[in-house]
Amino acid sequence: MADFLLELFSEEIPARMQTGAARDLERLVVGALTDRGFLFEGIKAFAGPRRLTLAISGLPPKQGDVREELKGPRTDAPQAALDGFLKKTGLSKDQLRIEKTAKGDVYIAVIERAGRETPLVLAEILPEIMAKLPWPKSMRWMPGSSVRWVRPLHGILATFDGEVVPLEFAGVKSGNMTWGHRFLSPGAITARRYDDYAAALKKAHVVLDAEERKAIIAEGIKQAAFVHGLEMIPDEGLLNEVSGLAEWPVILTGQIESQFMDVPAEILQTAMRTHQKYFSLRDPKTGKMAARFALVANMVAEDGGKEIIAGNERVLRARLSDAKFFWDEDRKRSLESRVDDLKGIVFHAKLGTQFERVERIAKLAGGIAGKIGADAVKAQRAARLAKADLTSDVVGEFPELQGVMGRYYAMHDNEDAEIADAARDHYRPVGPSDAVPTAKVAIAVSLADKLDMLTGFFAAGEKPTGSGDPFALRRAALGVIRILLENKLRFPLMLTDDLLSFFADRLKVALKEKGIRHDLIDAVFSLGSEDDLVRLVARVEALQAFLKTDDGANLLAGYKRAANILKIEEKKDGKPFVGTVDEAQLSDPAEKSLFAALQMVKANIGSALAAEDFAAAMQQMAGLRGPVDLYFENVKVNADEAGLRQNRLNLLAALRTVLHQVADFSRIEA
Repeated sequence: MADFLLELFSEEIPARMQTGAARDLERLVVGALTDRGFLFEGIKAFAGPRRLTLAISGLPPKQGDVREELKGPRTDAPQAALDGFLKKTGLSKDQLRIEKTAKGDVYIAVIERAGRETPLVLAEILPEIMAKLPWPKSMRWMPGSSVRWVRPLHGILATFDGEVVPLEFAGVKSGNMTWGHRFLSPGAITARRYDDYAAALKKAHVVLDAEERKAIIAEGIKQAAFVHGLEMIPDEGLLNEVSGLAEWPVILTGQIESQFMDVPAEILQTAMRTHQKYFSLRDPKTGKMAARFALVANMVAEDGGKEIIAGNERVLRARLSDAKFFWDEDRKRSLESRVDDLKGIVFHAKLGTQFERVERIAKLAGGIAGKIGADAVKAQRAARLAKADLTSDVVGEFPELQGVMGRYYAMHDNEDAEIADAARDHYRPVGPSDAVPTAKVAIAVSLADKLDMLTGFFAAGEKPTGSGDPFALRRAALGVIRILLENKLRFPLMLTDDLLSFFADRLKVALKEKGIRHDLIDAVFSLGSEDDLVRLVARVEALQAFLKTDDGANLLAGYKRAANILKIEEKKDGKPFVGTVDEAQLSDPAEKSLFAALQMVKANIGSALAAEDFAAAMQQMAGLRGPVDLYFENVKVNADEAGLRQNRLNLLAALRTVLHQVADFSRIEA
């Protein structure tokens, strides 16, 4: 067994593309090797600013021999069919054998191929794989060539068992050479195996592993902040991005001028993060943002980084001057005065302007407020102002601050605190890790905002598809679900059937992590009368617990048996059995027992469901297990006498009806 090392060395690869490229490279190579019968011990892909690397351990020196049998046409088939088969296999007619089958004699081709040396196979597949890498954006850089890649490719290092694998892509031939840091490396590096390669790069000021670079940056910022009595404001997204920008990360800290510190921290952080990739720091004693920032340099400077810091502080001064100007100018107008400006912003061609949408949201928020115990007047006022910050200069520059700025401007205008908070929180949750609003006015506006989106876009025919969700309607539905469940709000959604089905699918996603079965959600949703999500989830959880018991499992089996009998007999008779049982025709003790149990349980289940005592409803169903088992043991359902048969089938239909008070058991997987 031997090891294979591949490095694709290029101009700077955008940070956002690196992780995906490494994953795609590994996937394509694994697929190509597997298709050719190769097994190996391990594989690891790395990505950085200027290189993609792949290391495979335990590859055999040679491909295994291949013996394959292909079935061809029948011996009496037209000559053209035989000619095509011979061309496909590369054999002559006398090399085929004839095999007898139930459909006649057919030609069989036995193809035997000796395995090739591994380097030859690698040289064949790698250029194809490099051409297939699915970059989000790519470019041509060689005159007269159609080859595209993410950035100009400068080198290919490819070795197997220490020897060069000869191949060529985009005019670049492979070798055993690479280069270290653009400025800190003394020159070219020769590498034959992964261990030597990684060690040589480290000496040449290149940290190969993105996770290692990320850890270096996080620890470096932590230590640099500690020196000043500060701490880093967590920013996992920026940390991931910056780890793809520097091969040899060096942490430096700079100062923010005091004139900018009266600007809201969110504006400062966003300006530094978006434009400069700086990390914000805070005082752990107060929790407030500090007048310092951390940056990641890709250079070891002789002056300790003083000149780098000074240059970045100059750039930051210009950025923050713009941000402060926008902030100061925005406060010269009230949020109320901006509402009319929303008439000039089209929300969607079929759904009108943002102003028209705000009017719908305000009306809906007032109605929701009354149902959840919120102040309807405040909810309507908050809904009216919630989108007004979209016309501000700060949000125009930093769209991610919509809502956040609405709260600041509302506070500046001396609006009620609940209204100001609702302007900020009505977008929440914006993702699975984001908190849901908990204040009732904010909840009312947030629900109104999301429900207006969902009902509007569904009515406009803009439903999500398997390949896309351009208006983030899945996220909106999940937001509604989380708000209701986490706040335990008893709020009937009153949705159309297609939207209710959409919510059912989103609910499955939301509850998957809690281990709740998707089929049980379907079983309860399909009754068509349940859109109180808090009650629905409670019912599903009780049903899942019941089905885990012996009584539950056996009752489900009995239901399935009854349902199968009814399906067959209803098809045979061409009519459904509705469950109207003639008690006078009940003759067998087992069927009398089941009928009596159904009569009692039906009423008790109804009472338990009305009281939302789902555990009691399940307990009532458990009482049916014995009578159902006894019925199938002793009663011949398809009796010879027609009237008796129909009555017994109606009894099974009655069982189905009783159980369907709780859920549609036909949708429950056994």
